[in-house]
This record gives sequence, structure tokens and C-alpha cells, in this order.
Amino acid sequence: MMRATRLRIIVLLTLIFSLSTIDVGLAKTKKEKKENPKGIPVLWRKPTNIGSRDLYLGPGGNAMRPDLRRITFLKEEKGGYSKKYRVRDASGKTWVVKVSKEAQSETSAVRLLWGLGYLTEINYLVPSVTIPGKGTFTNARFEARPDNWKRVEELKWKQNPFVGKPEFQGLKIMMAMINNWDLKDSNNQIIQLNNGRDELHYIISDLGATFGHASTTPLFWRITRSRNNPNKYGKANFFEKVKGNQVVLHFGGKNRGLLKNISVQDATWLASLLAQLSDSQIRDAFRAANYTPAQVDLLASTVRARSNELLNLERVSRNR
Repeated sequence: MMRATRLRIIVLLTLIFSLSTIDVGLAKTKKEKKENPKGIPVLWRKPTNIGSRDLYLGPGGNAMRPDLRRITFLKEEKGGYSKKYRVRDASGKTWVVKVSKEAQSETSAVRLLWGLGYLTEINYLVPSVTIPGKGTFTNARFEARPDNWKRVEELKWKQNPFVGKPEFQGLKIMMAMINNWDLKDSNNQIIQLNNGRDELHYIISDLGATFGHASTTPLFWRITRSRNNPNKYGKANFFEKVKGNQVVLHFGGKNRGLLKNISVQDATWLASLLAQLSDSQIRDAFRAANYTPAQVDLLASTVRARSNELLNLERVSRNR
């Protein structure tokens, strides 16, 4: 009798273990499917004519601008530093509206990246907007949510198809150039486009923590960090030195190690693109974010000065 009872217990435990193994296997299979969206990965496209790009209207151009004749509140978006609302405009397009000091900096950052050929969100800065039931806001960033865009997962800074490639190295340098101290994976997106091209767009989705300053001292940067602060951005350092063939950039914030393997060739690759942007285009990127004329001058001149520092690196390296 005792032996029969033990046998039943053993069979029961074996069955439970088998079922749990199947559940784990199914969970892993689902996770693997989620982590492997179909499509050709694209981070950057070589622009045919950088100098002709409209950095005032940005990646959405005139066609995608929000129709503000009527705004319908849909829901509040959770997470992140800024207050955000999902709305529908008069033409039926859906937007996520960010209402905080990050709105201006993000609008400009998107335009500078897009101007160089990087894939980005589509956004616009609206100087004043009323969202029914929520209030009237100044400098609200409208970010598009096209029906044919599916956000499938995060772009991982340390693990993606572009690690080590010039365009990815250039992207990291741009993060230092615009002082984006919030380099975490959750600020990035991989977007699957349902437009017949079978592509996966790898983008930096949240660029709000830019055009400010953060200390390079570990831990201390959390106290000194700022976002959308033109005066601090204008005073912050960018290029430090060339060490061997490596470029040392002044960068404080999360994931500082990402900036430790930048070569002179990486920097000059990006500089060759930045040099094709006119001063007027750079100014347009900041005018689009409703900065004051004095702030536009300061921000645009700082970006140009940093661009020139990169452009001079090859000559500096040869003369060492």
C-alpha cells in the first residue's frame, strides 16, 4: 500500500514538472518571437543632399503637421519625466503631446539627427495648445503615432546590428554633441513599418534630456544634470583630446562607457556630414522649437563650434 502511494506521488510530481517545463518552453518561445521582429534593420540612410533638407519642418514635412482646429483628448500616457497626453487632431491623426521643458530640446534634437540621415520620430512644437479637460499648454511637443508604425521593442545600446559601424559610432558622438545624458535602452525604439518596404527603424525615441549639462564626475552628474538649458549647454565642454587614435569627448551621464571607443575616423565621418548643414539649417532646427532669437543664436553657434572641433580632428591627429 505504501509503495503504491509513493508511486502515485512520484508520477504526480513528474507530471507537474513536465507541465511546468512546457510552460517555460512556451514562454521562451513567445519571448523569442517578440525579440525577433521581421524586417531589414535601418538606422541611417545616406542623404542625397543634406543642404536641401528642411530642418524647420523636420522629418514629417508640411504634410504631417498637426491640424489644430480640433483636439480630442484620448488618454494620459504613463512613464517618463514629462507629462504626456495622447490626442487626436482635426484630421484624425493621433499624437502624443509632451508638455514639459523637454518639449523644445527634443524637437530640435530630432531635426538635427534627421538632417544627417538618421531615422527619427516625427514631431512638431506647438507654441500654445488647449487639450480639452486638461488645460492650455505652451511649447507642447506633438509626436506622431502613424497607423502603419508598430513599436516592437527597445533598441539596445550595447547589442544591435549596427555596433561598430560608422553610422552607430556617429550616433553616439551626436549624443555627446547635444549633451544627451540619458542614454538608456528604454528611451529607444525599434519600429516596424507596414509600408511595403519590410523595414525595422532603429531610433532614439526620447531626446528630451538634451541641450543642457551633466558633470563627468561619477554620481555627481545626477545632481548637476540639466535639460533644455541653452546657457549651460553653451558653456559645457565637448572635445577633450586625441589619445592615440581615440577621441576623448567630455560626456557625463548614463552609459558613459559607450563613448570610450570613438576613433578619429568615426569623428571625421560624422563631421563630414555636419559640415554639409548650413548655419541657416542649424538655426532652423532651433527656431522650430520656439526658442528666442538669442537662444537660437547661442544653441546654433555651439553646435557649429562643436562640429568644427570634430572637423579639425584629422588635422590635429596628423600634426601630433
